[in-house]
Amino acid sequence: MRAWLSSWARRRRLGPPKRVGLALGGGFARGIAHIGVLEVLEQEGVPIDMIAGTSSGSLVAAAYASGLRPQQIAEAASQLRLRDVGRWTLSKLGLASNVRMEVYLRRLLACTEFEKMRIPLLIPATNLNTGDITVFRSGSVLDAIRASCAYPLMYQPVKIDGAYYVDGGLICVVPAEPLREAGADFIISVELGGRWTGAVPHNMLEVLGQSFAIAVMAHAGRWRRISDVLIEPQVDDYAHDAFDRYQELIEAGRAATRAALPKLRELLRGRLAAEPAPAAAVTAAGT
Repeated sequence: MRAWLSSWARRRRLGPPKRVGLALGGGFARGIAHIGVLEVLEQEGVPIDMIAGTSSGSLVAAAYASGLRPQQIAEAASQLRLRDVGRWTLSKLGLASNVRMEVYLRRLLACTEFEKMRIPLLIPATNLNTGDITVFRSGSVLDAIRASCAYPLMYQPVKIDGAYYVDGGLICVVPAEPLREAGADFIISVELGGRWTGAVPHNMLEVLGQSFAIAVMAHAGRWRRISDVLIEPQVDDYAHDAFDRYQELIEAGRAATRAALPKLRELLRGRLAAEPAPAAAVTAAGT
């Protein structure tokens, strides 16, 4: 409560937020829900001055920052399958390689360098050499996304400038902190579940998944404390490879964002667009 009051008082003194940041969390196929979030934010005229994404959130964030509209991203999501971004391989470092993702991203993105993005883009990945988060914001977007999506053991680490990187979600599943450090004074965070359930694991992948969830929960307090609005699409019942359920995932993103609108309108008074975008302009194809 004290932290909230302090944040509220600061906004009252300084007026409307000057830089709104959107933090998109990771979640494999569940990341498709971010498209629904973007649709509703555009409809309501909510400004996005900078965007950050972790793991699958980095892919959606990069697509949006490069200039694609939500409906264009939705069209791409309707055709996306796991084979488009990964390939099984024999390696001591992982079961699969995500090199194939680079080909997919070159077809999807309007540009592939951070400096050419329509709005500032930040992508965190976990540095295996140091154990810290590296936030990529210059150079190749392709390498940064591959690094942030490299789920440990499932995908091989990605080597960038001599260092090895794995999934940014290990430490920074919802990248609110990088946005704050980059100058955002209002942060909208989107979390896609993946919490530890305490269930008894039945195979190696479930052991890995629950271990990852425990690590994620250990860092959740940090990003939650600095988030002004939290959007939580109800996607826990969707498998991490449920790409064929993209319409339902997009709708989950829409529903969660609509639920957050009263708070967004209250806190962003003075920054909302005078005339929200027509709903028809941001409706996903096929939904």
